[in-house]
Amino acid sequence: MALSIGIVGLPNVGKSTLFNALTKAQNAAAANYPFCTIEPNKAIVAVPDKRLDRLSDIVNPQRIQNAIVEFTDIAGLVRGASKGEGLGNQFLSHIRETSAIVHVVRCFESESIIHVDGNVDPLRDIEVINTELVLADIQTLENRISRLDKQARGDIKVQPLLDMARKALDHLNTGKPASSFSERESDTFIELSREIRLISMKPVIYAANVDEEGLAEDNEYVKAVHKFAAEQNAHSVKICAKIEEEMSGMSDEERNEFLDALGVSEGGLDQIINNGYHALGLISYFTAGVKEVRAWTIERGWKAPKAAAVIHDDFERGFIRAEVIAFDDYIAHEGEPGARAAGKLRTEGKEYSVCNGDVMHFLFNV
Repeated sequence: MALSIGIVGLPNVGKSTLFNALTKAQNAAAANYPFCTIEPNKAIVAVPDKRLDRLSDIVNPQRIQNAIVEFTDIAGLVRGASKGEGLGNQFLSHIRETSAIVHVVRCFESESIIHVDGNVDPLRDIEVINTELVLADIQTLENRISRLDKQARGDIKVQPLLDMARKALDHLNTGKPASSFSERESDTFIELSREIRLISMKPVIYAANVDEEGLAEDNEYVKAVHKFAAEQNAHSVKICAKIEEEMSGMSDEERNEFLDALGVSEGGLDQIINNGYHALGLISYFTAGVKEVRAWTIERGWKAPKAAAVIHDDFERGFIRAEVIAFDDYIAHEGEPGARAAGKLRTEGKEYSVCNGDVMHFLFNV
C-alpha cells in the first residue's frame, strides 16, 4: 500500500509550487493567476527514510527501494466550488481518491502575488475550503440517502445504513466535518463511509506556507493556523514552498547544509510525510537482501500474514512463519548473521503484530 496525499487550497496559495518541490518534477504549472492547474497532477515520490541507508551500508544490495507516497495537486478551490463555481466540483472527486489531505494555507504578505479574496486571512481561507468539502459531502450523502430509501422498501437490512446516513447528514448540516461525527467509529458508519468516501472524514495536515523570513520565527498567521489545527485535533506544519522548490535540485548534502543555514532541521517533504504517516497510523517494515533493501508500508497493528501480503498475495495465503529482527538489533549486530548469532532473530507466527522498523523474512508455501 502507498500513502496518497491530495494537496488542496485556494488559488495562489502555493499548492503547485509545493507540488513541484516535493516531487522534484516541474510538471505542475505555478503561475500568478487562479486555476493554472487544469488537470490534477500526480506524481510518485520516494519516502525519505535514513534507516534504508544504514541497512544498505551493511547489506550492500544491488538496489534500494523506498516506500512511496503519491501526491495529487488539486486545482484551486473557491467559494461555491461544491456548486460548480470556479472550475466546478470535478476536482472534489479527485480528493476522494486520496488517503489524506494537505491543506496549503497562505501565511505571508506579497503585493506581487494576487490573493483571490484580496487579502491574506488564513482562518477565513481555511473556512472557505472546509465548508466546500462539507457541502460536497452533504450532496454525496443526500444522493446516497435517496438510493438507500428506495432499497430499504424492499430490504429491511438496509435500514441501519439509511438511519446512519440521515444522522451523518444532520451532523454535516451543522457545518461540522464528518471527522467530528459522534458515531464515526461505529461499524455501520464505517461501512457507509467506505462506500461513499466522505472527504471531510479524511485526516488533514494544514501546511502554513510562509516566505523565507517566516521560517525562522512563527508569524501571527502561522500561530493562528497551528492553534486552529490543534483545536481540530489535526496536524499542522510550517513550510516555505518557494524554498522547497529551490532545494529540489540539490543533493542531500547540499540540502541539509542549506536547511542548517536557515535554522531548519526538517524540510517540507519530511514534515508532510511524517505527519501523513502518523495521521493514518502507518509504519514501515524492511526486507534486506543482496538484490534489494526495501521499505514496505503497512498500517500499525497489522498481523504478520497481512503485512506479508503487501509484497505478494501468496505470502499471506501460504504464510508459515516470519523471521524477525528489530531494526536496532540488526544495526547493532551488523546484519542478519550477527543478529542470529546473538539470539536476536525471532520466529513469529500468524498472530504477531509487526513493529515499525522490523527487518523481516517470510516463509510461505502455496
